[in-house]
Amino acid sequence: MSRTSMNFDIIILGSGSAGYSASIRSSQLGMRTALIEKEFIGGFYFNYECLLKYFLNKIKIFQLFKDNKYLLGIDYKKINIDFYKIFLEGNKISNKIKENIFFSIKKNKINVIYGNAKLKKGKKIEIFQKNNSILECTASNIIISTGSKSSKLYDEKNFINYKEAIKLNKKPKEIVIIGSDHNAIEFASYYYYMGTKISIIDNNNFFTDGDNDVSCYLKHYLKNIGIKIYEYSFIEKFEKKNGKIILKIKNNNKKFSIETDMVLLLDTVPNTDSIGLEELGIQVENKFIVVNENYRTNIPGYYAIGSVINTPSLASIASKEGISCVENIKGIDSQKIDYNNIPKCIFSIPEIAYIGFTEEESKKRKYHTKISKIPFSLLNSSMINESKDGFIKMIFDSKYDELLGCHIIGKNVINLITEIMIARKLEATAYEILNGIYPYPSLSESILESVSFAYKKSIYL
Repeated sequence: MSRTSMNFDIIILGSGSAGYSASIRSSQLGMRTALIEKEFIGGFYFNYECLLKYFLNKIKIFQLFKDNKYLLGIDYKKINIDFYKIFLEGNKISNKIKENIFFSIKKNKINVIYGNAKLKKGKKIEIFQKNNSILECTASNIIISTGSKSSKLYDEKNFINYKEAIKLNKKPKEIVIIGSDHNAIEFASYYYYMGTKISIIDNNNFFTDGDNDVSCYLKHYLKNIGIKIYEYSFIEKFEKKNGKIILKIKNNNKKFSIETDMVLLLDTVPNTDSIGLEELGIQVENKFIVVNENYRTNIPGYYAIGSVINTPSLASIASKEGISCVENIKGIDSQKIDYNNIPKCIFSIPEIAYIGFTEEESKKRKYHTKISKIPFSLLNSSMINESKDGFIKMIFDSKYDELLGCHIIGKNVINLITEIMIARKLEATAYEILNGIYPYPSLSESILESVSFAYKKSIYL
């Protein structure tokens, strides 16, 4: 077995959103950079998650035709969805995304090394490569961004994870989805509109990540279109019969069975096993690497970002963490991430976008809240834009007029949330928002109307 060695300023383990962004910024700042990847450049988001967003956007276009069938004179019943062609189109999009990533890597002269890496003492990394050789790399700084992995083992036929669900080349007739987080809701929308029968099983309340009003509206909407939702329900056991899975479910004191083609489990855990953390003595809690505000671990020269640390697991956050981490290493006074001012978006039908505190969280923090909740159906623009479903909910602190949070559900609402993020970033109060001029008719006017209603200054409501 041959052994060679290389030296860098920064080595980054993992090329997902966090590692990829960190490598680009590192190179921009003049540091000799290596990016180590054991599977696919781009990691989970660029190879899998962005495909689901792409598919959902295409479904929304299809739904637009269905909703306007009389106006446009289109017989949508004659339009057939070819699931296999969608699968092929997804592969094309994935390849295009990878081409863009490789272009950026090449442009920034980043050294990409493939293989299984293990951290060693003395800021060394051993990389076991396919050609049965070992490459030993050293660096002044090492960033761990190995992402997450599925928390359970699955057989590929009936029990599937995110990666397998997005790469199916044949549409299942029925799917049971375990959990109701943002991934579960997106998959429920995707497969429902592809014609699959959907059941969601959660051992808690439905969609606990969001504001309670959004959760209730979404649950009602999904049930209304035929998606079955079982809250406070547990799978006691399962059996296979004639190619099907029969799940034995317990709900409080009731027991029942569900028969399905597939079970989709989306739980993940940090991918921190077997990379050498124990040998180095890097502190870990519940598989998450412990870091300070600059993403430093307890061992000098070692950093961690993305899904291996206990911050919200979103590609947008991971990317910013990668940039901030590298700038801190370089000695740049990088602005700290405000984890309470991060837009969280679900690309489902209907879309969901939210930021800041929920109503429940605001009350727990003893804020004296001023709240407005405006259904889109009350706005003239919603009739013109045919986006009457959903609402916008804004939460202010009545003492200082601070914008505490915003929660939106409806058509195209993801396009609104960045405006709220900037307003909160600049500490805009109701006064600044009310004195802005919003285009009519537009979805963004719902922000103005919501604030106006909260402060009893509404003209139209």
